[in-house]
Amino acid sequence: MTATEQLINNNGDYAAKFTKGDLALPPASKVAVLACMDARLDPARVLGLEEGDAHVIRNAGGVASEDAIRSLVISQRLLGTEEIILIHHTDCGMETFTDGAVKDAILADTGIRPSFALEAFPDADADVRQTIARIKASPFIPRKDKIRGFVYEVETGKLREVQ
Repeated sequence: MTATEQLINNNGDYAAKFTKGDLALPPASKVAVLACMDARLDPARVLGLEEGDAHVIRNAGGVASEDAIRSLVISQRLLGTEEIILIHHTDCGMETFTDGAVKDAILADTGIRPSFALEAFPDADADVRQTIARIKASPFIPRKDKIRGFVYEVETGKLREVQ
């Protein structure tokens, strides 16, 4: 059985116990979380979230990319979130390469240089600060007063706020 087949079987178990309950479309906590996609970081478990509590947006590095900003705009403007939590983490793969080197390798392999930014960074804390600044600079995000950034320590399970 492949990993995907096992996960689909797991869904059968989940669906058998599922009840919609009071899950409304807007998130109950009025919070959107932008986090790294790293498998060692589960935002719901780290923050004690249940289904329906928050919007969780994930990508490599927890980058405030154009698509992440798009999701935050929809979350705030259409679905009522008022706060944003950013979560990067220690020992992040984004700290292990540079955009140029990876793009050069892809070009050598495929003959095409990617047009998108990979947005590697050497320091998670500094990148959290940059991500906050990028979100605050967006003219499309209406609620900029409640944005907080954290680094999740994969070694301890703790969140450390970035000032």
